[in-house]
Amino acid sequence: MVVLGALALTASRCAHKPKSGQIAATPASAPVAFPPAPLPLAPQDWRGQIDYRALNARIQAMMADTSMQGLAIAVVENGRLSFVQGYGLTGPDGEKVGPETVFRWASLSKTAAGTLSARLARDGVFSLDDPLGKFGTTLRLPGDAQNTLTVAQLLSQRTGLPRNAYDGWLEGGKDPKEIRGSFRTVPLQCPTGTCHSYQNIAYDTIREVVETATHHPYADEARQRLFQPLGMTSTTIGLEGLRTAKSWAGPSRNGRAMPLVDAYYRVPAAAGVNSDIVDLARWMQAQMGLAPAVLPAPLLADIQTPRVNTGRPYGNSPLGRSLEHPGYGLGMRSFTYKGHRLVGHSGAVTGYRSTMMFDPATKTGVVMLWNSEGSLPFKLQAEIFDSAYRLPFTDWLQMKGDDGSTVAP
Repeated sequence: MVVLGALALTASRCAHKPKSGQIAATPASAPVAFPPAPLPLAPQDWRGQIDYRALNARIQAMMADTSMQGLAIAVVENGRLSFVQGYGLTGPDGEKVGPETVFRWASLSKTAAGTLSARLARDGVFSLDDPLGKFGTTLRLPGDAQNTLTVAQLLSQRTGLPRNAYDGWLEGGKDPKEIRGSFRTVPLQCPTGTCHSYQNIAYDTIREVVETATHHPYADEARQRLFQPLGMTSTTIGLEGLRTAKSWAGPSRNGRAMPLVDAYYRVPAAAGVNSDIVDLARWMQAQMGLAPAVLPAPLLADIQTPRVNTGRPYGNSPLGRSLEHPGYGLGMRSFTYKGHRLVGHSGAVTGYRSTMMFDPATKTGVVMLWNSEGSLPFKLQAEIFDSAYRLPFTDWLQMKGDDGSTVAP
């Protein structure tokens, strides 16, 4: 089988840094980092340390839960795409989910914003240490703290604002630019730059930074600097990118179709990316260091090195308590699971969930996209890593009526 991501082909580099507003030149004939290859869809193609037949049975049992609708999953082991499957339906009366079905990334989109910003910084377009005051953004903080807040502090969620500030206004239809201006009267929970406080509307300020510095739309920069070179052909930013996909999953909740709303598409750097599961797997492989021509190792260190401590990403649940030393880099979480450092992000908007989690040392990880609000796939991640690390089986899913021991690796 041809291995996806085993070889990243190096494109020629410019002899000088591009001026602000320029896109780094890449030869038109340069191959993408992950050339097309057969997907491991059939059981005979599932190879690795993880017992994929047991995993497949486990997922089938999980999909019988009423909280689930459709799901796409891909697992990478030792840098190799080892398992790709779709389960369930694109909607209550929809078609079967396949590897080509497009879902929303939701807040997993923040990894693209952090990565694009680090790439632009490496290309000399701006510095991660530049203050936002240099770019004339619409963000306003008490005491004009936005003028000293740096790009890196913004991307690592250190505005000092209360968590998810004014997300309800965004969901109610208010213009994100107007909301960002309203933050000037919101009492800060800590001095700007000193603590982690998760944001969506404020985080999308990075879109304004990118567009001011490059004079190009944010979506165009992401496509030309990241998605195209990585061969992520299904990946788009925005509502129309989802709706016009040949196969796409609609939002659902507990078996009922939900309306497709554009609220968080209006903060695209925070939650605007769509793709199929294969493209998300390519994105994870690139974050593992398997596409150095696009994402070199120093850039990945910029993104993935934690810059601030955070609370538990899954709260006080058993899974949350198992993830120690949680931190946040540039749109990227990291933590320790049973002695292993893991990196990734998850996402949630109405009717959709997403997750990416990987071990950068072993280049093993999992990505999942699903069109419901069930939490079981988040727990499944732990079972996958237990299998990869050859640890005793733990029934993280704890599904009623499911005898986990019968399908345990």
